[in-house]
Formats: sequence, C-alpha cells, structure tokens
Amino acid sequence: MHGNEPISKLLLFMQLTVLAVMLLLGLSTHVIAEESASFVGSETCLECHEQHAETYKQSLHTQAWQSIGGQYLESGCESCHGPGEKHVESNDKADIIYYSGKNASGNTGACLACHADFPELALWEMGAHADNNVSCAACHSIHEETQPTANQPEVCFNCHRDKRAEANKPSHHPIIEGKVSCSDCHNPHGTLSEGLLRADSKNELCYTCHAEKRGPFLWEHPPVEEDCTTCHAPHGSRHNNLLTSRVPNLCQDCHDWSRHPGSVYDANSSFSGSGGGSNRFVARSCLNCHGAIHGSNAPHNPDSPYNGGHYFVR
Repeated sequence: MHGNEPISKLLLFMQLTVLAVMLLLGLSTHVIAEESASFVGSETCLECHEQHAETYKQSLHTQAWQSIGGQYLESGCESCHGPGEKHVESNDKADIIYYSGKNASGNTGACLACHADFPELALWEMGAHADNNVSCAACHSIHEETQPTANQPEVCFNCHRDKRAEANKPSHHPIIEGKVSCSDCHNPHGTLSEGLLRADSKNELCYTCHAEKRGPFLWEHPPVEEDCTTCHAPHGSRHNNLLTSRVPNLCQDCHDWSRHPGSVYDANSSFSGSGGGSNRFVARSCLNCHGAIHGSNAPHNPDSPYNGGHYFVR
C-alpha cells in the first residue's frame, strides 16, 4: 500500500496542474484585454449598444452588482467585456471580449471569475460541454433575462437534434410538454458520469422517479438490474413504454434458446392470420403473462413452476 503512495501523489499533482492551466487559459483573454487598454465606462458603451440599456437594467447581473458594489458596479459592461478603449476607437469586435457567434473571443473564464464556487459548476472542466468549447453565452442570455437560465428544452435541441426527434416520438417522457426538463436528469455544467447524468449510473437516476423498480426483489431480472436503457429509450420511442423495440422482438434478443421464447412470430400469429391470434404476439405479447417483468417477490410454485415469481408471472 505504501509503495503506491508516491504514484498517487504524482497523479494528484498532475491533475491539479491540468486544472490550474485550464483555468488560467480561460481567464487569459480577460487579463490580456485589461493590460492593453483602458476602461471607458458603461455610458460610452450604451452610446452604440442602446438596445441593451433598458433590458440590462432588469437583469440579474445588474441586481447582483448593485448589491455587492465594488469593482463590478464601477466597471459595468467592462467587468465582463474587458476595457473598451481600443474597441471604441476601432469599432472592431476583435478589440473587445465578446461572447456570441462561433468565433467569439469570450469564454467561460470571465464567468468563472464569479461563478466558480457554484456547486453546479464544480466539475465544469470535466464535462462534455467544456471539452467542445461551448461557452456560457451559448445557452444563457446574460443581458436580458431577470433569471438568465437556459430556455429548456429548445436551447438544448439546438445542438442535440437527435434528442428533439426522439422527444417527439409517440412514446416519450413529457419533455416537450414542459413537465420534465433536460436538467432534471442532466447537469449541463459537468459531472463525472456518462452523459452528464445527475447520478452515478443510469439506473440510480431512473430510480429517483421510478422507485418501485428499484427492488430489492426475490427474483431479479438481470437486464433491469444492469441498465434500464437495455430495454428503454429514455428520450422517446415509437414503441409503447419507451421500449427500444416491440415485444416479443425485444424479449427474444435474450430469450431465444428453448420453448416458446424462441418461437418465430409472424403474420400468422396475429388476429388476421390462420392461427387466430396468439397471446404471445398480440396486445402486450410476452407481458400478457410475465407482468412482473422488472422483478418479483412472489414465491416459487413447486406445483406449477411456470406460474410463480421465478418466471415473473406474478
């Protein structure tokens, strides 16, 4: 154990060094601008940017700076955009820190100067958005909103268009209805888990709402215990109950070795076929009998083994 201590300390030092460098890079444009130009005051800015004047007075940033005073209240616009002397002289975007557009010179460094201590941002540098150079202003309207929160789900759908399509499928979580927001499940500011999830695993996240599926059960269904998304598409599906494919096809992905789980069901198994409709194919298919598919606490039935909790029949 003691032999690994130097390696552990070295790894910790390297991680801290990387985080420090990334933070310094984030603040670099802000610092450079301050060193190479002088402040001109917010009144000068509003001579050209008058469209921001009234709405900005109602913004959360203005309210916050009025309460804390100091350099932020005195600097105004230039607290975030840097000294504006060169920009006033040249009228060139390149001479000011700006945040909109693909080639925006602004980055999260200026925002983190104030917001770095927020719990939601603790793992910003570990997240996919930081890795893809997504700036705060890409999601937040910092000038005009009283509460500059992102307009979900529309702002998320601007990039995640595949999720927009899924959320509009017949079976979906009520995302477009506004009952569930993207940030209920994801922390867009960074997490250590896959997909920026707000839990250590997909199952743990699902259990926050679907607690009845957690168990423990006497008879566990392995795919349920391992990963909910083995069977369910969380954003939306064209199949009932967010299933990734229709039953019995979904069940036969695993249960294909003997007896009826491996039977081939085709048009003859439907109501219009010669078979007159099989309860293993129509309606809820496998779930017509195996209703406790997430797990069962029913005892084993020695007189009728297939009519007990072992087979999730009850």
